[in-house]
Amino acid sequence: MAREQLNGTAYNWHAFAGRQELAAALAGHVAGRLTKAIAERGTGLLAVSGGTTPAKFFAALSMIPIAWDKVTVTLVDERFVPASSPRSNAGLVAANLLQNAAATARFVPLYHDNASIEDAAVSDSAALQSLSWPLDVVLLGMGTDGHTASFFPDAEELAKLLDPSSESIVLPVHAASAGEPRLTLPLARIVSAGFIALHIEGEEKRTAFEDAMGLGKRKPIRAVIEATQRPVEVFWAR
Repeated sequence: MAREQLNGTAYNWHAFAGRQELAAALAGHVAGRLTKAIAERGTGLLAVSGGTTPAKFFAALSMIPIAWDKVTVTLVDERFVPASSPRSNAGLVAANLLQNAAATARFVPLYHDNASIEDAAVSDSAALQSLSWPLDVVLLGMGTDGHTASFFPDAEELAKLLDPSSESIVLPVHAASAGEPRLTLPLARIVSAGFIALHIEGEEKRTAFEDAMGLGKRKPIRAVIEATQRPVEVFWAR
């Protein structure tokens, strides 16, 4: 297996020659963490990201026979679009993760048919309040601009999203570069997770990550990595 591992001060780097190999390895790590959480607490809480990158990982994870009926899946962030939209993270999760063995998992979406993104954030926070926090596992992605979750560099009130002492559960996001309003878990909810993985693919994403980790850089992904209570596991493939 062609694989390398480089260690950073607040993250571990795992590189794979192929994307399917990465998907299988990451799925194994996540399934193991959820199984451990179920054994210890009777339940597992998983938050995942969307975009184009995680489909293979979702498919691999869906095939692993853990106690999915004891797992709750939610989203790290979501576009303010219905699940029928091709840009919906909920739609991506339904089509690729909530299948096979994982079909019995409980799914808690972020999008609801509210009058505004602010109303949606309030109703989401109420719906997610009863979940078994903190997250056992969180899966992050990253854009070439260094954003993760919906922490866009040009987001209004970015400091509020990245506040490590925030007690919010879901916050609205307005950013010109996002394309449409978003809903996101704030940094404080993400960094308290028991296992945090960043899944990125391609040379462009590797370069963007290395740039974000550069001296003096204050990209959102770096803010998350610096605020975590344990190293972030970065999974990358060409």
